[in-house]
Amino acid sequence: MKAIMVMFDSLNRHMLSSYGCDWTKTPNFKRLAERTVTFDRCYVGSMPCMPARRELHTGRYNFLHRSWGPMEPFDDSMPEILKNSGVYTHLASDHWHYWEEGGANYHTKYNSYEWARGQEGDFWKGYLPDFPIPECIDGKPGLWGRQDWVNRRYMQKEEDQPIAVTFKNGLEFIENNHGEDNWFLQLEAFDPHEPFYSQENYKELYADGYDGPVFDWPAYHKIRETPEQVKHCVNEYAAVLSMCDHYLGKVIDMMDEYGMWDDTMLIVNTDHGFLLSEHDWWGKVMMPFYNEIAHIPLFIWDPRCKKKGERRESLVQTIDLCPTLLEYFGAEIPKDVQGKSLAQVIKDDQPVREYALFGMHGCHVNVTDGHYVYMRACDTGVEHNNENLRNYTLMPVHMKESFDRDELLNMELVDGFSFTKGMKLLAVPGTEKIPTMGFPPSSLYDGGHMLFDVDKDPGEEHPLDDPETEERMIRGMIRLMEENDAPSEQYIRLGLDKYREGRG
Repeated sequence: MKAIMVMFDSLNRHMLSSYGCDWTKTPNFKRLAERTVTFDRCYVGSMPCMPARRELHTGRYNFLHRSWGPMEPFDDSMPEILKNSGVYTHLASDHWHYWEEGGANYHTKYNSYEWARGQEGDFWKGYLPDFPIPECIDGKPGLWGRQDWVNRRYMQKEEDQPIAVTFKNGLEFIENNHGEDNWFLQLEAFDPHEPFYSQENYKELYADGYDGPVFDWPAYHKIRETPEQVKHCVNEYAAVLSMCDHYLGKVIDMMDEYGMWDDTMLIVNTDHGFLLSEHDWWGKVMMPFYNEIAHIPLFIWDPRCKKKGERRESLVQTIDLCPTLLEYFGAEIPKDVQGKSLAQVIKDDQPVREYALFGMHGCHVNVTDGHYVYMRACDTGVEHNNENLRNYTLMPVHMKESFDRDELLNMELVDGFSFTKGMKLLAVPGTEKIPTMGFPPSSLYDGGHMLFDVDKDPGEEHPLDDPETEERMIRGMIRLMEENDAPSEQYIRLGLDKYREGRG
């Protein structure tokens, strides 16, 4: 048996033709839906990039105990388990966070790996002379933003863009190994993550006559641009989306060419979506996590049951991909994995969960049953939200650098949790360093508690006043937090401790 995972970053479900979008050009995603099972109720778990990838490896929620960071010494890793079980695992990616400190030991879990450089200000090409930066809106200030323009100098042709190199590498692996057995390829593209940079042939698909400053890298803030600028940036995302669609088609073509549908699982997934002016915001780490961010696309072909062109209503999450692949290859699923194999969901839509939890460390905690979404904010106000919150880790690293001296001066060595395999942990006060993530602290807690009926209100524009449903969702949230062995301060800061009092 073989398996291919094609993973995109920031892939918006509601902008794909296979999910009903009628203006973007994504024929290969439509083609994909005809060849696979399409999931209609798939949700994120932990946000954003590396927390989601930790879930992909471990099959359990990350965000209640820790922010962005590396794999932990006690973590079970799906590709490593496969590797140790005799399944060859290969990672082909241009997701540059893998080679920052906060993601530096994910790729080592595979048998082999290869990178394509240059995405989003990746410190790739050295260029010392003054470099002309055109007039632009947003982007990243300082060296990071300058580096992005240096990188673009080296990707003027499509074949030089990171996504093209990544798919070339992944397709080469398939070409070399399609006749072999027992391998897993994770072909992971950073696109359509911002900046939304693509070649003219893709931009022409969405020509809008815009002649203002370059605007393809929106910062995470409330909309302050003109309607014309907003429309243009959305079109720039759509152009990158069509580029992703083009390269996805190459994988489908190669599976056709070599008759791989009989023995090769195909998974096409993402980590999260991205607000493109919806709810008056740009970005993906704004609170609360609306459907545009949290409700994500997922497509799976399982050669064992050969279901295709069908849709599934069962509630699923990123944490389910780990046990799905382990079960597919006959590898043992560790007891600490919380996700469920999707084999039966694919076959006949048999549910695997009643509720799903999602969020980001130190922010809202959210729960959904697939029909309602309940968003729980800090119950003690923004100014007190994280005063008792701690990062539990043995790898004290943020996105780009290690925890600093001031953070570590107040750390404690504490007993671990049910999933840390008897290891004690460092408990470090605080959460993700806000300046590192690049968004204002106040934006993380906007909105308060909110309940939505996402069947009737998929845009989540009309919060409900329904105490009975809210109470039920709170109980579901608490149950999942307890199953995740959430630290006590999470219940306190969310005002959930009172719901637990007196329970036997």
